[in-house]
Amino acid sequence: MKELTQSEQKVLAARSAVETLVSKGLIFSGMKIGLGTGSTALPAVKRLSEYIADGTLKDVKAVPTSFQTENACIDWGIPVFSFKDRAIDGELDLAIDGADELDLDCNCIKGGGAALLREKIVAYNAKKFVVVADSSKAVDTLGTKFPLPVEIIAEAYVPVKKALEKLGAKVVIREGVRKCGPVITDNGNQIVDCLWEQPVDPVKMEDVINDITGVVEVGFFTKNKPAAFIAKADGSVEVRGL
Repeated sequence: MKELTQSEQKVLAARSAVETLVSKGLIFSGMKIGLGTGSTALPAVKRLSEYIADGTLKDVKAVPTSFQTENACIDWGIPVFSFKDRAIDGELDLAIDGADELDLDCNCIKGGGAALLREKIVAYNAKKFVVVADSSKAVDTLGTKFPLPVEIIAEAYVPVKKALEKLGAKVVIREGVRKCGPVITDNGNQIVDCLWEQPVDPVKMEDVINDITGVVEVGFFTKNKPAAFIAKADGSVEVRGL
């Protein structure tokens, strides 16, 4: 049997997650749902829109984590709300998003798409958090292969870089693609990417990095452990923690 490509795995994980969550009543009419950013999250957004279009789901209120996802929701007919809206009241029933790395304890690195701050606001204010991923994202430890994103205030670049280097990280500022200069987030900040030679404790490091003055948010997600749908090359989907 032909093995699935990474892109095909992403779509399989996303669609399988939404279909399973609908069948189990975890995605339901009238709910408040956070919708993530990136190449694995968007197929989940698309599948959700199909359930809305065919009438299976009604009165769904979506909080997107980026301009990219907001535009997709508008294009696909998903009602968009802000966390500030009274109808949301700062709390979600469920959030679904991708991950750049996912360890054995379901700790994540997120922020490859530079939306980590909004993604964390959504994930940490959801009653249930679900991650969808292809098999390449499932790893034993975090921080040594995929760079950890840290969103920073531009003026604080030098002291933040020094503080991260003291923690053992190799630090580079993320440069834009088809744009001169650094990536600017949806919040008007910059991103530095960090790699370690040896694995670090993501639970401890999330707090340590967030305590650095000038850091806005770090891409370790450890405080609201997600359920995970991980698609494999053989067409199977591993489900963790649902």
